[in-house]
Amino acid sequence: MDVLDRAELGFPKSLPEFQEFFPDDAACASYLEKARWPNGFTCPHCQKTGEPSRIKARPTVLTCRKCRRQSALMSGTVMERSHTRLSTWFWAAYLVTSQTNGMSAAQFQRQLGLSRYETAFGLLHKLRAAMVRPNQDRIGGLPGQHVEIDETWIGGRTRGEGRGVHHKVLVACAVEVRHRKNGTAQALRKGGRYAGRVRLAVVSDRSANQLFRFVESVVTPETRVVTDDWTGYAGLRARGYDHHAIATRGRPEVSEEFLPIVHLVFSNLKTWLSGTHHGVSPQHLQAYLNEFTFRFNRRFYPFNAFRSLLGIAGEVSSPTLNELYSGDWQHPTYSRCMR
Repeated sequence: MDVLDRAELGFPKSLPEFQEFFPDDAACASYLEKARWPNGFTCPHCQKTGEPSRIKARPTVLTCRKCRRQSALMSGTVMERSHTRLSTWFWAAYLVTSQTNGMSAAQFQRQLGLSRYETAFGLLHKLRAAMVRPNQDRIGGLPGQHVEIDETWIGGRTRGEGRGVHHKVLVACAVEVRHRKNGTAQALRKGGRYAGRVRLAVVSDRSANQLFRFVESVVTPETRVVTDDWTGYAGLRARGYDHHAIATRGRPEVSEEFLPIVHLVFSNLKTWLSGTHHGVSPQHLQAYLNEFTFRFNRRFYPFNAFRSLLGIAGEVSSPTLNELYSGDWQHPTYSRCMR
């Protein structure tokens, strides 16, 4: 469930408003409680719905009036087992969602005044885990629109390991193509086309099996789908999609005519990864794809992303530092295509 749909839950649109909304941990706890239980507190132990008892010195602890058992407000969220103050979590969520280009962990550490880089790194990855809704819907399926699909390699040059050797990661993308109204200044750009929602996922290779799994996980059946003429997409029509393959033959003018939006997304993604984060490891690339997707899909409503992030954060689990550094944690994805 996305808090973006809850009109009664306000959100700050500026830094002064944020300070007014959330002056202390108690105000943050009240907001988070409304985000988690919009119809009133429901005890996770006895399922009783009603106003809980509260402890003034511990605003994140709620006591059920029926069974008298306590519930931690941060339990079952990405903030569970965290020793960081709730107000710091709210500042972190606000900074992550309100900054257009995002933040590196080093910038994040400086802005929040954290003493350790590892704390900032862990906070960011916990928030990135909250950027993927568990019940994420598929894109496409709307009349008059289509979806462009392509894949690209992410990573820098590899030197000294022989010709043809590289450590780049393959990323698949599906993006809705929408059309601007006639008569507007932007209608002249790219034939009036612009990007709607986007989905990005790491895939292990360009085989038909991997590409089919990606497409079926993120695109609604019967949607008009435009790809290049790579053989891995050849069976999409048999799987229920209105598939149109374009023979680009490596010609950029053909790609610009028929697949301009997905290539624009790839360009923005690579610029963001190298400009803000100065490159990322293959191990955590999916987490950064999730962040880029979250930002891109909410680019017209950047401040709404704050309450949207907090709403998702109340429903998903997140990694510990040990899981992040050991590689045991699998970052959530929009598809089943994991490396």
